[in-house]
Amino acid sequence: MRRRFIEQSFPLKEVSDISRKEKLVRHGHISTLHIWWTRKPLASSRATSYAALILAEDDPAEWNKKQQFIVELSKWENSLNRQIVEKARRDILNANGGKPPRVLDPFAGGGSIPLEALRLGCETHAVEYNPVAVLILKCTLEYPQKYGRVTRIKERVGMVEVERQANRLVEDVKRWGRWVSEESRKELGGYYPEDEDGSIPVGYIWARTVPCQNPSCGIEIPLMPQYWLANKDKKKIFLYPYVDGKQVEFKIVGDGYEPMPKDFDPSKGTVSKAFVVCPACGNVIDDKATRKLFQTGKTGERMIVVVLRKKNSDGKHYRLATERDLEVFRKAEEQLKVKRQKLMEEWGIDPVPDEPLPPKETLGFRVQRYGMFKWGDLFNPRQKLALITFTEKVRQAYKKMIEEGYDEEYAKAVASYLGLGINRLADRNSSLCRLIPQTEAVGFTYSRQALPMLWDYVEMCVYEHPSGWNSVLDETLENLSHLSQIPPVELEEEKG
Repeated sequence: MRRRFIEQSFPLKEVSDISRKEKLVRHGHISTLHIWWTRKPLASSRATSYAALILAEDDPAEWNKKQQFIVELSKWENSLNRQIVEKARRDILNANGGKPPRVLDPFAGGGSIPLEALRLGCETHAVEYNPVAVLILKCTLEYPQKYGRVTRIKERVGMVEVERQANRLVEDVKRWGRWVSEESRKELGGYYPEDEDGSIPVGYIWARTVPCQNPSCGIEIPLMPQYWLANKDKKKIFLYPYVDGKQVEFKIVGDGYEPMPKDFDPSKGTVSKAFVVCPACGNVIDDKATRKLFQTGKTGERMIVVVLRKKNSDGKHYRLATERDLEVFRKAEEQLKVKRQKLMEEWGIDPVPDEPLPPKETLGFRVQRYGMFKWGDLFNPRQKLALITFTEKVRQAYKKMIEEGYDEEYAKAVASYLGLGINRLADRNSSLCRLIPQTEAVGFTYSRQALPMLWDYVEMCVYEHPSGWNSVLDETLENLSHLSQIPPVELEEEKG
């Protein structure tokens, strides 16, 4: 039997380089649909699948052409290149008797291999038992192929009904995603109030606190590894702590704020590896004592800064949190109790995840050392309120689709993309999300495959922050649009 090309040769270095660069791709890439830790690069999945499905070359000139073609095929910018993809499909058909080969991935996970087999024209089968992976696979492989084709759709413009060419699935995910945002804003808007000058809050920076263990001090210590708010080439802003009586207070200093103090290093905060230094008396609390304070409920948290933007502007500015900000937060905390009870009665389950976290030390989980034992413990009350409200609106959107006459399975597909969006929103809005001073962006809960403790965190306004729901929806639509452009596979039974 003639060997396959991958048994003979493969441009390993070139495809590896392209796969590494793929990590930077955001627009349309399936990594923006939902996180999956072991997802293979699309570049290598596409290249290896092609090389495994075509025959080896005896002619050196043809061998070199195939090597170069594999490199071009693996590039992201060529993933929807009709000419290149169609050539790859023809090569595979020619090597397999004119029939699309059947490809089975029994551990499909995030779907890279079956997606690329589908792109290459194969009859693709993906198997998974993890329900999250199953949902990802449906949204990656099944729904775009089943529902994501450009067709003529009818819509009403004023009093007139018109027709236009559009991808109905993309249009409906966009429509209902915006509906979810608007309906959630109606309920949540009062918990993220604008400033008197019209500035819009996009985030709140919090610090966990511990009491100084020096009996003669006892001050509440904000746990902050560093004090930077913005650390860019042309924008340097940080917090300057000082002790006022029995309280640690702050000033915002730097560009556009108070003058920078001399001999102060904002990269050195009050905590490092659970060792805490009191800014008032210099007393040191070791790591074991710090953990014990958390485990015995003797810690707290404090809102330090509000992150704002002007209307019609993306630039961020900062101010210290006030009593008004805290009062609004307390109102959100009270509303959470009401909303949670209401949804518990309607759904029959707690809308806030009450499942236990894995045992401590599992896969790099460290937060259990600090009194977090359930998944719901990873969020502050306003974050919980926002997430369960968005979840409620997604469920309501599905019901409204059915009321409007949508096919049940199709409505489920639309709701599935919105549901994945809720998961991604949770990844961007927990008490384990840090502010990244170099970009002023919000870090993810799962910045790596672990849950380490975070001493200070940023809470986002879920519909105003640049990384909030609107960003999640845009990325989902880009992803869905890309997946929908993969040509369908023409199987023998379809021909008949």
